[in-house]
Amino acid sequence: MDQKNFIVAIVLSVIIIMGWQTLFPAKHTPPQQQATEQSATNSPNNGQTGARPPGAPGAPSSGQPAAEKVMSREEALAASPRVSFHTPQLIGSIALKGARIDDVRLAKHREDLDPKSPPVPVLSPLGGEHPYYAEFGWSSSDAGIKVPGPDSLWTASNTTLAPGKPVHLSWDNGAGLVFGLDIAIDENFMFAVKQSVDNKTDKPVTLFPWSLVVREGEHKNEGTYVLHEGPYGVFNGTSKEFGYKDFDDNKQQKFTTTGGWVGFTDKYWMATLVPDQKSKVDVTIKGSGAGPGIKYQADYVAPGVTVAPGATGSYDSHLFAGAKIVRVVDAYRENLGIDRFDLTIDWGWFWFFTKPMFYLLEWLYGQIGNFGVAILILTVIVKALFFPLANKSYAAMSKMKALQPEMEKLKQRYGEDKQRLNQEMMQLYRREKVNPAAGCLPIVVQIPVFFALYKVLYTTIEMRHQPFFGWIHDLSAPDPATLLTGFGFFPWDVPPYLHFFNIGVWPLIMGVTMYLQQKLNPAPADPVQAKVFQFLPIMFTFMMAQFQAGLVIYWAWSNTLSIAQQYTIMRRHGTPIGAKAQAKAAAKTAAAGPPVPANGGGGKKGGKKKG
Repeated sequence: MDQKNFIVAIVLSVIIIMGWQTLFPAKHTPPQQQATEQSATNSPNNGQTGARPPGAPGAPSSGQPAAEKVMSREEALAASPRVSFHTPQLIGSIALKGARIDDVRLAKHREDLDPKSPPVPVLSPLGGEHPYYAEFGWSSSDAGIKVPGPDSLWTASNTTLAPGKPVHLSWDNGAGLVFGLDIAIDENFMFAVKQSVDNKTDKPVTLFPWSLVVREGEHKNEGTYVLHEGPYGVFNGTSKEFGYKDFDDNKQQKFTTTGGWVGFTDKYWMATLVPDQKSKVDVTIKGSGAGPGIKYQADYVAPGVTVAPGATGSYDSHLFAGAKIVRVVDAYRENLGIDRFDLTIDWGWFWFFTKPMFYLLEWLYGQIGNFGVAILILTVIVKALFFPLANKSYAAMSKMKALQPEMEKLKQRYGEDKQRLNQEMMQLYRREKVNPAAGCLPIVVQIPVFFALYKVLYTTIEMRHQPFFGWIHDLSAPDPATLLTGFGFFPWDVPPYLHFFNIGVWPLIMGVTMYLQQKLNPAPADPVQAKVFQFLPIMFTFMMAQFQAGLVIYWAWSNTLSIAQQYTIMRRHGTPIGAKAQAKAAAKTAAAGPPVPANGGGGKKGGKKKG
């Protein structure tokens, strides 16, 4: 029974990690159904109104047709005069043509482990490969009012933008309206944008401020089912996630919300629009086109601003374009009052356990300076927290191990009578005060820890490119010293069909520790179960070879601590350890004769005849 539970517990941990979000995907309304619900929400028959009155314009589809020739990033950037910025976290520029924020790169994060590799791009300009940018503008229901468009050339107050030194962009429509953009940037990843319009005419005008982020080209997600990548947002306090395929064939999603945010996320970075949290806005997420030229757009339109003659109207909003650093995101949620902004990081279903796990790891890293060592210490802390439970479980397993000879003899005596055998087994457990299910508890308690650590290693950018010791330069990537590369001595591009067999050093260490721990546990009485149990270390060695090195190191270290703990308990209980000691104990038990059944006899050979 304990071996069945042990097998189930281990397999369950992997099923949770690899299959949870496949079997129980995040609930979001299908596009067709959502469109129906949103139409009902905006219908005048239900007594509700959206952010805009009927006939008010929405945000335009920004940008230009795809260029016949894709330019390099440098060529695309040179196509417009620019305002540049260089902060502790960001490098980039703003195009004055169209007032697009379209050049944002991460100053502290490189594309690969080489420190000389290019900074990671978050936003990219039109005309280059995979344009990705944000715009802020105005719409009008009056076709006679000229508003700035994607080709409008704005005038900048200065050529550089820096924290504490905002830039003012202006554009005159030549008919009495002067549009302005005051753009500020902080020390991290947030742009504050104030849209304004000066009315120098003799009539009031009503304009609708909008903001959009556009992403062009097909996208391949890294996270698959493990974490969300693509369009998402929070609308009226509810999180919604969508795949890019939800917007094929020009499909779209519409929401009316007060507060929240909308944008696109990748594994480690995102571009997210944050409207005024107190205003009701109309949000649209849509796709247009197909193939390499497909375009995805997330936008919102705020309520109309009526500007009297000689007055100025304005609207404040924000754009986050950068890395999803946990502390930074949480600070924006608190300081700017952004509704549920922490959900921009996909903590998963077990966020209540995963996020504290991250904070503990981060604190340990701050004390030690190495995330790998922090994982080792975290493992010790987890073991200490569950020590009373694990101690009791290992003691039970030690008793079970000592009872193996007795159990084998019962099997020989009642092997043909399964019901009687189970009854005698339970009697034996009761006499010896052993809980057969207790052996699986040390593995069961590791399941939430294992899953939470997996999520932390896979999701958080803090773990990206973090080294351990030796050949492990990135704890968030698989072990690079693999079998098919001669453990790093003969590097070559292993074909994808051989990746399953490309096992690293740490997965091999994990497999060995799992095998040794298995040898300390009672062997299953069923030969089939025994063979399956013996195969588990091999199976998990292959499976874990594809996982992050940090997670494999955790598992191997946890197994090692468990082996030491279990060995000590077995010695304390006098349980034979090793094949020779177990064989000697079995021979001694066999010499003592068969066990006496709980009922004192009753078999054909039990008891003396009365004469």
